[in-house]
Amino acid sequence: MKLANSRTESFHGYFVTCFVSIVVVLIMFSYYFSSSLVSFSSSKFEFLSSSPSPVATSELQRTVQISDRQIQAVHLTASSSDGAITTVNRIRNSTTTVIKKLSTVVLRKKHDLIMIKHGLARARASIHKAASTRNISVISSIINNINDDDYVPNRAIYRNPGAFYQSYLEMERRFKVYVYREGELPITHYGPCKDIYTIEGRFISEMEHGAKRFRTSDPHRAHVYFLPFSVVWMVKYLYKPLTYDLTPLKQFVADYVRVVSTKYPFWNRTSGADHFMLACHDWGPHASKGNPLLYNTSIRVLCNANTSEGFNPQKDVSLPEIHLYGGNISPKLLSLPPSHPPRPYLAFFAGGLHGPIRPILFQHWKDREDDMIKVYEYLPKDLDYYSFMLKSKFCLCPSGYEVASPRIVEAIYAECVPVILSNHYVLPFSDVLRWEAFSIQVDVSEIPQLKEVLMAVTEEKYRILKENLRFVRRHFVLNQPAKRFDVFHMILHSIWLRRLNMREMDR
Repeated sequence: MKLANSRTESFHGYFVTCFVSIVVVLIMFSYYFSSSLVSFSSSKFEFLSSSPSPVATSELQRTVQISDRQIQAVHLTASSSDGAITTVNRIRNSTTTVIKKLSTVVLRKKHDLIMIKHGLARARASIHKAASTRNISVISSIINNINDDDYVPNRAIYRNPGAFYQSYLEMERRFKVYVYREGELPITHYGPCKDIYTIEGRFISEMEHGAKRFRTSDPHRAHVYFLPFSVVWMVKYLYKPLTYDLTPLKQFVADYVRVVSTKYPFWNRTSGADHFMLACHDWGPHASKGNPLLYNTSIRVLCNANTSEGFNPQKDVSLPEIHLYGGNISPKLLSLPPSHPPRPYLAFFAGGLHGPIRPILFQHWKDREDDMIKVYEYLPKDLDYYSFMLKSKFCLCPSGYEVASPRIVEAIYAECVPVILSNHYVLPFSDVLRWEAFSIQVDVSEIPQLKEVLMAVTEEKYRILKENLRFVRRHFVLNQPAKRFDVFHMILHSIWLRRLNMREMDR
């Protein structure tokens, strides 16, 4: 900086010297041609006549005034070196101000990072304290003294109810999400809000237009960064039907990550570890391969949570698949009767023949002359799907081509105990929920003995399973706007847990 200032001062000095020399020459030139009219000394002006004909007084005054201005210009120029120094000082002060502002910005960013790290550390400590309480009476006291009308504690459905509640409160208190603004509709900032991929569009919509508690406009204060593209709309607008060429999807994801990683510093400072995408389409995992770091490092929130295809429950989040035909829960499932009407059927399933598991189910149970287990490939038009669910004790939920099934959430709504028939499937919210408390998992090899397996469930155990379904239902309901502890907040909580478990980097 001193070298720059020295060069600046030298430049201004050279400029002033040249300018003064030019002005002096001009004045001498003017003086040579006007010497007959004007002569000046250091003390006064003297007007001398050089021609026999008189010169008009007005002309003399005009000439003298011009020369006077020229002389003043010389004096001003001669003193302009002080102005040059003043200019240099002004530049120096401006540079200092810019440096101070930049330093302030850098310090503020550093301060924000420190505050984020300290906040996460405090959250971990409080959750760990709640989770490490082993005294049953203390745990019961904590749960029973919770003054929160929105929270219904049930030790059976949670792995650790005290720890979950404390973690949820810490999320509400601290968690901030930055949503990238890049991209245009419809592929970004929008998604389907009904039919089988409802959850994808509804989450994007809530994140974009609601969730004021969690969304931040200052990316430096964010814990995670949301890449708001919709894989469903990529398939609709970029995919060429029947080609099975997923290159356009991968290319879009690659381009999007390249844009945000070039424009912002946040992706590069953590290699994308604190960024997340969300997709319910079966091809969500394939689209994420557009960027290796997104696939291997970032948080991927996926309905297709298949560990045999790269889903990593340590960093990825299992997204419940929710099928809302018109965008809303069926009135038949919206409010169930408080009493316990009889359920004459032991188990029920209706769905298409696809994937490796359903053919086995159909082989052993389709069109069987059995009044207790009803398995249909296509439900007859005179029969109602939800009515069958409400009349069945167990609802069979086999995987199709991919592991997730919307029947799991539908069964929860109907308080029909889900029977999970799947391989390599990470169930949603299994970090905090005990799925064995409200569902049954049956190995695919046991499908031929399905009736015996379900009949072995005692009435007492079935009653407990059904009661727990009523408790857990709230965690799978899509509300608009979102409500505390509903599925939107449970998804956020799963992302929050991954962020808590992420190793802190020097960013």
